[in-house]
Amino acid sequence: MMNEHQLINLIAQAIIPTLFAITVHEFSHGYVAYQLGDGSAKMLGRLTLNPIKHIDGFGTVIVPLAMLMMSGFVFGWAKPVPVNTRALSHLRRDMSLIAIAGPLSNLVMAILWALYLKCCMMLSDYLMTLETNQIALIVGIGDFGVKVNLILMAVNLIPILPLDGGRVLAQALPRRIAYYYDQIEPYGIVIVVIALYFGLLNSFLIGISSASLSIIQLIL
Repeated sequence: MMNEHQLINLIAQAIIPTLFAITVHEFSHGYVAYQLGDGSAKMLGRLTLNPIKHIDGFGTVIVPLAMLMMSGFVFGWAKPVPVNTRALSHLRRDMSLIAIAGPLSNLVMAILWALYLKCCMMLSDYLMTLETNQIALIVGIGDFGVKVNLILMAVNLIPILPLDGGRVLAQALPRRIAYYYDQIEPYGIVIVVIALYFGLLNSFLIGISSASLSIIQLIL
């Protein structure tokens, strides 16, 4: 359990990267769906980078804050972007593309935040003229930006519905098996939260995050 000062500092560093991570993730789902012929997100005002349109009061605010205070680990979700499957020409392919767009957007954002950190290093002489707490905030935002996007990407790639990895797996499975697999969706979030709490997914998440960090290091 962190103290009040640590919590305030962490929230200050986390709020901008987290809002960007969630907003761009959901926007990417809607944008790809729109390009594939489904205008549901656009009609409902979800094809936007306005974070207010994507925030779920419980999943985006209450759950992450509670987990942050209790464990320092953040998990949450935004309002899912609606998809009208009847508007898609190639259902299985298109649903996979829509699903994978979210995690890919988080990888791109992690790379951009890493570039931000590299710029901070290049401007280190200027940063040293600032107050220590200001330097910590500027650098901390970038560091958290990389981490939260890699975490969000890795969690969403877990092959359990309703996460994006589950969506992709559901489209790849034979139709008969996919039908039964779809039945776990109402319980998926509970399964994921319990698995995360007991560390059952640590190897998967660490593997995805480490591989992504290697890609970022290669690019930079």
